[in-house]
Amino acid sequence: MERSVTDFLQLDTVTVQFGALRAVDSVSIRVREGERRAIIGPNGAGKTTLFNAITGVVRATSGRVLFGGADVTRAPVHERARRGMSRTFQITNLFPNLTVAENMRLALRGLSPRKFSMFGSGAPDAEETERAAKALEISRLHARRDTLVKEMSYGEQRQLEMAMALVARPKLLLLDEPAAGLSPAERVIVSDIIRALPRDLTLVLIEHDMDLVLSLVDYVTVLNNGKLLVEAPPSDIRTNKDVQDVYLGKARHDA
Repeated sequence: MERSVTDFLQLDTVTVQFGALRAVDSVSIRVREGERRAIIGPNGAGKTTLFNAITGVVRATSGRVLFGGADVTRAPVHERARRGMSRTFQITNLFPNLTVAENMRLALRGLSPRKFSMFGSGAPDAEETERAAKALEISRLHARRDTLVKEMSYGEQRQLEMAMALVARPKLLLLDEPAAGLSPAERVIVSDIIRALPRDLTLVLIEHDMDLVLSLVDYVTVLNNGKLLVEAPPSDIRTNKDVQDVYLGKARHDA
């Protein structure tokens, strides 16, 4: 029996308003479990604000966010994370003077019920160690586990952010411009990592590199001025006149 599109991530007329500005304006989206979805649009389209509303970083002014059948519209960030949401951000948020392994340990510690305990060493147990090793292997950083973050390339730091998100064993992974600022060679690595992620992991990503994003996803949502403009498979996006006007055409010339 085919799973309903409303069973996993569902946004119903979500609006996020800052004063007189509607950064997200009555956006409705359905994402199937296991789907890979891109959210694209020109700068200022509302993409990151929509991500923030999904994950609870900002609260929707109106509308509903449902995840796994539960209404999480008013749920705090940690509750959504507990239910299986994980994300990366546009700007890396790492501890540069710690090693890769130490950053992973902190990510694990934040997930552990022992995080507020004053007893014990705080060292990861065998199960946590295995989880960290697997996340680093997926992100192609296992051989760099003893490297200081400040000694890594920017591309490797983006890979580490993905590893730290994956160690939570999320059901939904949101990637905010994972290839931004990367060299062509680094973009290939990141795209290969994303392509190799398990298909039962639902993925939603924001990305400006159209060649990269259209090769990775099953479906594309296009935003413009906070509103939903178009939703279509990747094969239809390149030839869509509205998308060409606001994103591939006019928006590119205005950048």
